[in-house]
Amino acid sequence: MKARQLTKWGWGVLLMLSLSAVPQAHSQALNHEDDPVKLFERAQDAHAKNDYKTAIEFYDAAIRLKPEFPEAEFQRALALLLTNRKEDALAGFNRAVELRPDWAFAHARFGSLLSSYYNDDRNGEPILRRAVELESQNVEALVALADVRARAGDLNEALALSKRATASKEANSSTWRKRSFVESGAGDKIAALASLDRALIIDSGDLGARHDRAKLRLNAGDKAGALADIRVLDRAGHGSDVPGSFELAQFYDRAGARDDALRILDALPEKDRQIPEVVALRAEIAGGDGSTAEQRAALEQLLERDPKNASLLARLGATYRRIDPWKSQDYYYRALKIEPANSRFAIGYAAALIQGRRFAEAVPILREVIARTPDEYLAHANLALALYELKDFRAAITEYEWIAAARPELAPTYFFLATAHDNLQQYPDALAAYEKFLARADATNNQLEIDKVNLRLPVLREQIKRGQGKRKVG
Repeated sequence: MKARQLTKWGWGVLLMLSLSAVPQAHSQALNHEDDPVKLFERAQDAHAKNDYKTAIEFYDAAIRLKPEFPEAEFQRALALLLTNRKEDALAGFNRAVELRPDWAFAHARFGSLLSSYYNDDRNGEPILRRAVELESQNVEALVALADVRARAGDLNEALALSKRATASKEANSSTWRKRSFVESGAGDKIAALASLDRALIIDSGDLGARHDRAKLRLNAGDKAGALADIRVLDRAGHGSDVPGSFELAQFYDRAGARDDALRILDALPEKDRQIPEVVALRAEIAGGDGSTAEQRAALEQLLERDPKNASLLARLGATYRRIDPWKSQDYYYRALKIEPANSRFAIGYAAALIQGRRFAEAVPILREVIARTPDEYLAHANLALALYELKDFRAAITEYEWIAAARPELAPTYFFLATAHDNLQQYPDALAAYEKFLARADATNNQLEIDKVNLRLPVLREQIKRGQGKRKVG
């Protein structure tokens, strides 16, 4: 939920209040309608269609006719929040709860939005605490407040709040999964597993809980239990893209199902099978890639006898990249010194630099590779990431456009492309890229980004409608 992560197994954003059937809204109704309830209903209709500007106009009209109208004040505050007018939204929310001070739902929903989606724990926490005072078993408020306290490092209170949430008759699988997060963060893996068990009893189709339980079971050494969960994830399509396949293969390998792990990796398209991480993982699963401490020690002993073996140096660079990027950089650098024209070594070195967040150093290396081999996909992919992290969005856009042309099916490319345009206030181009991302995104693997985009789009469309932003030049 991070502004913060809203996963596919997360919480809803908005509960629309409805007083009766919603008729079609007409702009002239603002001047001719004298029934505040009907104006409110028309505001709700516009709100449901994400037409926040019209909704706010109707809410305003309803409030002018009926100044003591807390439902309209609250819904208007939500619409203001969704159009990035946070201060106005806070003022509207305060008016709503002044009129109806015992309204636990309003406190819970507004506080949850502030803390979970707008990274505003400072304003969100007291509102959530008030919700809990008003309704001690309000699940939404308890879970959101537990998140706030966990982020603040107060795991004791976070756990106490999570336990209160799961004690409610309204608790669902997501409530128990949230509790497991806190328990796992507090180091109580047994309790976290028990919470995930409860989540899956409530909803056996909760793939988020299934995924988390597979990881915890693997960490606890319960390979049989983990394997049962992994097979459910596999059947549900968890390995439908490279990151998902990579993780699923790792899960299978850790559970001792090596053949299944290799099956997942071998089912990837040829280009994806050549990605260094995939190559290294497959070698690790098949044996002999130096992924274990013993194997790495053996490789280093071989290197002592043959210190100029560039292939061996690069192999060590690959094996250390995920666990020690600094050592990986050293091995790849030494390999590159021996074979300076070897693009694979150069890309590996640059990738290790990126892993160690030395983005600026990686850029010229990757540009040199691309100058020699313009169609080298991994060089473009790593260069795009380095430029994006350096906030050189114009240059990053050029790379992501190349990647999109080469691999148009990859959804994350369009997310990075859109956010780069967005950062440059190239709003029409950002909108086009966001829409391409949503058309390709997979809720199993891209839910965090999907939720961020869905939260951004209403505001972005409104900005474009107001003539804000600019198109990309050139």
